[in-house]
Amino acid sequence: MILIVDDKQENIFSLEKTLQLKGFHTDSALSGEEALKKCLKKDYALIILDVQMPGMDGYEVAETLSGIKRTKDIPIIFLSAVNREKQYITKGYESGGIDYITKPVDPDILLLKVKTFYRLYEQTSELQRMQEVLRTEIRHRKQAQSELSDKLEELKVTMEALPQLAFTTDSEGEVDYVNEQWFRYAPDKSSWPTLHPQDLHVFEDWKLQLENLQPLEKEVRLLECNSQNYRYHLVKIVPVTLGADGTRWVGIMTDIDERKLLEKKKDEFLSVASHELKTPLTSIKAFSEIALRAMKDLTTHKAYGYVSKVQDQSEKLNSLVQDLLDISRMENGGLKVNMQEVDLEEIIHQAMESTLMTNQHRPLHIERTGDAFAKPVLADPLRIEQVLSNYLSNAVKYAPDSDSVIVHSTVDENFLTIEVRDNGIGIPQQKIPYVFDKFFRVQDASARFQGLGLGLHICKEIIAQHGGACGVESKVGQGSVFYFTLPISR
Repeated sequence: MILIVDDKQENIFSLEKTLQLKGFHTDSALSGEEALKKCLKKDYALIILDVQMPGMDGYEVAETLSGIKRTKDIPIIFLSAVNREKQYITKGYESGGIDYITKPVDPDILLLKVKTFYRLYEQTSELQRMQEVLRTEIRHRKQAQSELSDKLEELKVTMEALPQLAFTTDSEGEVDYVNEQWFRYAPDKSSWPTLHPQDLHVFEDWKLQLENLQPLEKEVRLLECNSQNYRYHLVKIVPVTLGADGTRWVGIMTDIDERKLLEKKKDEFLSVASHELKTPLTSIKAFSEIALRAMKDLTTHKAYGYVSKVQDQSEKLNSLVQDLLDISRMENGGLKVNMQEVDLEEIIHQAMESTLMTNQHRPLHIERTGDAFAKPVLADPLRIEQVLSNYLSNAVKYAPDSDSVIVHSTVDENFLTIEVRDNGIGIPQQKIPYVFDKFFRVQDASARFQGLGLGLHICKEIIAQHGGACGVESKVGQGSVFYFTLPISR
């Protein structure tokens, strides 16, 4: 908006019409005092100011405006019909004006000057706006940088206090910070700890996958600088996204050497104990079977029932011992699979019949649904039957109020899937990720049902050696679906 200041209304009217016809918005004041009041309340792009006015003249108004922060940058054009001499024109410029026009005013000249100064005002306003935006951006960036520096400093203090090896890397995987523990296994900051020859690939493989932003979690053996002994460490490296600044990585290496030694001793104990138990258990089973045959004519006698219970319990104990032996073999790399072409339908029916024979005391019904396997599949028949039998026995055991189990199968282009569905107690959602872990048992069910929590872990290992995968879907009170997949062609 343009402010026109003149003590004569006809002069204001004439200027307003000239400017408004060209699209300019105008405002007016009939005295210098009124002009000052308006300038303090409104923003103007230009002031056209008459020099000769009663009270405050144009020079005084201009000097006052140039001394006020809000108005000092408003361009002023002086108009004068009397003061045409050089000294008055000079005074106009000295008082804060940017141009001086004498009357009578040439409308075309005035419009050119107004357009020029108006455009300059707009450009100046835009520059000021951009400067303010820039200042705000700089202020925010400094604040963010300060907060980031504080957080990094806090992180470094935290990492120094850790008993583990702690470090950070840039987006290229180059180490840029390490804590004091790092130097137990590395000579300097720029060198990675020395790995066992069998673990050399771990860090290199991680660097090759940096762009995928996948966290790393591996067990490795690090060479201790002082003792020259390798110690087991659990390495965890996770990405930290910093927006436009890219990605950094934070890692720790936790010493698990003592835990590994304890696990080794435990595995040795389980191996010895299970082998030692196997011999007398075999004898118990054999003699109980002989006793039952010898008492075939005394099936109503109490002793026959006692011996039958001995045989049933010895079978359960044999299953537990067999699980311990399998775990021992797995830990020592001895759980092997004998791959051959097999008829999966036959294996499924054998597992179903075996489960029905074991549970003759219940009106159990096992239904076979889904796609039939018309072609042979490469697998170990004994191990696959072991997996199916485990799934089926769990389905029966954990569904005491249901006598229905379904074995369902599907076949696609590359994999086949076998599911065992029950209507049992189900598994809490938060427990499902741990179902196939070694020795894991759902706490609520562990008091009601026997077991070591090894069967599903062994199943997972067997299926993994076949190139497949195990899984489970479950809801509490609605039953569970345990499944495994096998590749059709290998």
